[in-house]
Amino acid sequence: MAENAIWRLPGQFVARISRPGHTHVAQREIAVANWLTDHGIPAVRPALGLVQPVVVDGRAVTIWEELPPHRDGTVGEMAQLLKALHALPEPDFELESLEPFGKIRARLNQSTVLGEPAMQWLQDYTDGLEEAWTHLLVEPDLSSCVLHGDAWAGNVASAENGTAYLLDLDSFTIGPREWDLTSTAVKLTSTGSITRREYEEFCSVYGTDVTAWHGYPILRDIRELRMTAYSARIATEHPNHPLALQEVKYRVGCLMGRQGQRPWQWTAVP
Repeated sequence: MAENAIWRLPGQFVARISRPGHTHVAQREIAVANWLTDHGIPAVRPALGLVQPVVVDGRAVTIWEELPPHRDGTVGEMAQLLKALHALPEPDFELESLEPFGKIRARLNQSTVLGEPAMQWLQDYTDGLEEAWTHLLVEPDLSSCVLHGDAWAGNVASAENGTAYLLDLDSFTIGPREWDLTSTAVKLTSTGSITRREYEEFCSVYGTDVTAWHGYPILRDIRELRMTAYSARIATEHPNHPLALQEVKYRVGCLMGRQGQRPWQWTAVP
């Protein structure tokens, strides 16, 4: 299970079931979805007429309207949605400030698949990146806005009528817009999973290229570490998965500089 289990229900509804202890995240998702609708940004919509979330055995359950027939989104569609999102005023409900290291540390601390030398290296690497992040945040050229938090094309669905919908609203925060832009940029510079042409489309639609910013290497490194910590959690939770352990060890080796230059050939883990 990732952050949520997804179940399709009769009547064109979808249920999302969270991990235990994530009720506050589900509450925020519902508030964000309604706020996006109020501002005309297409996104997944909670089912009307229900008090949500419902908590069962510590897990938050939310019910959503099923999207119309759709295909996977493109980086250009994500750029258009981000451009609209980042221009909005902050909502009247509370969104936390972006803090990427809490989840990273929690996932690494829960991991049991890496040896002590690798774990110590990752802890030291995390400490160094957190210090660099803290210094970056005080720079005068950074401004804050509402962030999606996990803004890559996999979190966009494009319907047959041409409407692109924003998905996975559980990571919304307040922070520098460069964070959202980095999520797509690393697909080119770190993992090579999008083409140069696709990335140029993203930059053209949004109106800027975050890789040209001097702070990009810091955000890139944090994003890479976050993806590595996620793979460590998956390998721990699924010890019999044939590729999970191999993948996290490979990613750690990449961060350590033992697997050549970027972009690396990272494989998605479930």
